[in-house]
Amino acid sequence: MHSGVANGGTATPFGLLMVTRSQSTVLDPAADAAALLRRIGFAMLVVAVPVAALVTRRAAVVMEPIGVALLVMAALLDGQARMLATVRRIVTSRAGLALLMLVAWAGLSLIWTRFPSTGGNKLVNIVGAIVLALAGTAALPERVRSSNLYLTGIGVAAAAVLAIALAMIDRPDDDPDATASLGRGLAGLALMVWPALAWLVSRQRNTLALALSAVAAVAVVAGTMPMAILAFAISAFIFGLTSIRPNIGIRVVSWGMAGIILAAPFMPFVLQPLVKLALGVAHPWTETMRAWTSIVRADPLRLITGYGFDASLRGRVAGEIPMSAPIGLPFEIWYELGLVGAVSLALALGWAAQRAAAAHAVLVPGIAAALTAGFVLACMGAGTAIAWWVTTLSITAIAFVAIERGQFRTSRPKARLWMAANDR
Repeated sequence: MHSGVANGGTATPFGLLMVTRSQSTVLDPAADAAALLRRIGFAMLVVAVPVAALVTRRAAVVMEPIGVALLVMAALLDGQARMLATVRRIVTSRAGLALLMLVAWAGLSLIWTRFPSTGGNKLVNIVGAIVLALAGTAALPERVRSSNLYLTGIGVAAAAVLAIALAMIDRPDDDPDATASLGRGLAGLALMVWPALAWLVSRQRNTLALALSAVAAVAVVAGTMPMAILAFAISAFIFGLTSIRPNIGIRVVSWGMAGIILAAPFMPFVLQPLVKLALGVAHPWTETMRAWTSIVRADPLRLITGYGFDASLRGRVAGEIPMSAPIGLPFEIWYELGLVGAVSLALALGWAAQRAAAAHAVLVPGIAAALTAGFVLACMGAGTAIAWWVTTLSITAIAFVAIERGQFRTSRPKARLWMAANDR
């Protein structure tokens, strides 16, 4: 402190300035270590995972726990996160309660499923992914630095460039793992591009957002994966619609997802004659509709309880249901968990979409587009690879929460002379 103040004298402006500057430059090793851990952990989630997922099958499953652990360690070091309050708020929300009901019903269905061992393992993976998502979300500080959030765009751009390069390389036909990894990576890209675009738009980096969306679109198209192309196209439409009319966009997403899930048992009876007329009797889609209707007619009472968790995939392998039976969320939720599971899922999806309307206004289009992309991918069978799929969903959710907590200011403060804030 200035000697004049210590001796009871009058403090000079220069003395006050020196006191302020010395206080603002005090080193805090714990805060610095927490910032570094948070940066590394977030980069592992939004940069390393999208890139590595294109070339290896286990990237997301291995990297997400490490990234979340780093975020939790950072939160424990600096104490900036209100972890218990965040978890309580998520779990007690309407969508959270519906999801808990769905998980509880899936666990109860292990009693009557013919495949309790594989179903139990699958359920453990899902619960683990949910716990990781809650931990990662709860570990985020109330204010997330912009420098961390720009990593979302960097990760998507790097993954898109790598996907384009891989698509230009001739892949051997006898290497299904490489093709599957590219497909999963492109599906993840079609999902994780939306938090990156939402952040850039919120910072008014519209040119960068347009360039990033163009690169992602080229990557998805170059990869020639119908699942990723369709998900990206439909979610892009929802993004545009919600940007113009937010209420209509959210209503379309919430009612659309819930309606498709609830109407799934009746869809094959409506679609079968249309598909047969348009594509012919021998077309695979016609066979799929025929198998779906036969399953519904075989035991209508099973539509109430379902055949048990994981019965769809294992029943197909065991020959209990035709190989031509559909894959994807609408069929699987009804076949495995019946009416209770379908209603729980429809409520969780609908309420999650409606909750998006309460987010920061500039983020609503991106959240709606991400929900749409995830739902389309799930309907087309992305959830079959359960570990990769739930992990990708978890990382996307963490990214959106981080972006919403990065909206604490709308403009960068101007530098002013003699202000201590300039030293931060």
